[in-house]
Amino acid sequence: MLPDTTRRRTIMRLALPIMAGMLTQSLLNLVDAALVGSLGPNELAAVGIGGYAMFLISATVFGLMSGVQAQVARRHGEQAVERCSAPLHAGLVIALAVALPLSALCIWQAPRLLALINDDPLVGGIAVDYFRWRVASLLPIALIFCFRGYWNGVQETGIYLRIMLVMHLVNLVASIGLIFGRWGLPEMGTSGAGLGTTLSLVTGLILWAAVTHHHLALPRGWPSTGDLLTTLRLATPHSFQQLWFAAGYAMLFWILGQVSTASVAVGHVLVNLSLLLILPGVGFGMAAMSLVGEALGRDNPETAHRWGWDVVRLTWLSLAALSLPMLVFPHQVLGLFLHQPEMIEMGVDPLRLTALMIVVDAAALVFTQALLGAGAQRTVMLLTLSTQWLVFLPLAWWIGVHQGWGLVGIWWCQLGYRTLNSLAFVLIWQRRRWQTVTI
Repeated sequence: MLPDTTRRRTIMRLALPIMAGMLTQSLLNLVDAALVGSLGPNELAAVGIGGYAMFLISATVFGLMSGVQAQVARRHGEQAVERCSAPLHAGLVIALAVALPLSALCIWQAPRLLALINDDPLVGGIAVDYFRWRVASLLPIALIFCFRGYWNGVQETGIYLRIMLVMHLVNLVASIGLIFGRWGLPEMGTSGAGLGTTLSLVTGLILWAAVTHHHLALPRGWPSTGDLLTTLRLATPHSFQQLWFAAGYAMLFWILGQVSTASVAVGHVLVNLSLLLILPGVGFGMAAMSLVGEALGRDNPETAHRWGWDVVRLTWLSLAALSLPMLVFPHQVLGLFLHQPEMIEMGVDPLRLTALMIVVDAAALVFTQALLGAGAQRTVMLLTLSTQWLVFLPLAWWIGVHQGWGLVGIWWCQLGYRTLNSLAFVLIWQRRRWQTVTI
């Protein structure tokens, strides 16, 4: 049963701008790939390697967003407006302390870091140059995470979409100009793509800071020790989870590589499709994070519990509608990305399993974020990483490689893992221990 009209509108008001912003990011990533792809296969591979390395490094500061958002949503629910800025202040200081030295270290050690991912000499040098320009934006990324956490926490998610659209425009224009040397700009090739992305992030940071400065005045001086420790306590588990979750995908592709090169290619398409189609689930989940945190701040745990289930119901409906074409027309969907008939045939059954997987994953997507909003970051980290690294990945290797079931066997394992993961999150939500967490 769907939530009533008022609650449904509240959820959609928060979730839709987040979904739209994430969708524009995914589409722009495809545009960037097309621009760099025109330079050649080595350049495209270098951007893929450098982008994945940047994703891993960014994961170290990703937890700042949920850490700030959980606190701000709780204070917002308590009507403690004067205390809403304290988590943001603490998050910004932590971002400076972590991102500045880490980005400097990555720029210095870029050749060694990227050699751990790919040691092809034809690709490595290009990837290093691209990565160095990208990792220079780690500080803006970390600071933007903090600003996003604050504005999500006060339930003003529309600002994210408006700023993202400006950032994408800057990224597109700067990347075209710097990659190909247009409009009097230097022709930098792949490095220009990295610099264009960094310039867009700097632009975004300026906009976030300007909007926030107009809305509130941050406290002067150093944040309190309590605010710093609370933000670190909430942010660290989520960052650790993101880092190892991303590494889990690298391990999945290693396992697929033990099956066949074709399995890697088809698996790459399947993973990218699933990551694109779960974006609505992530958007709904971030809305749940704010709503649950606010309800707990108002000392209304029953309302918080109800918000979680209301968001899950909407997410199930949305993901089921999005996954239906993959279930009914798998050949046509795969034909958009694969052109060899044998590879399309190889992907038909796994694609149908992916469609089921996306729907099954709805509860985990929402309750993950809702529990983060309640301050249960450690619970989320332990459950997510244990099911991925202790259940799915070992089972995928044993079934897919050792038992010879290949790509289909691995995807059956993944469907089982996602089902187990969602059931575990439902159990945790229903036990309600998260209602007693103090932030």
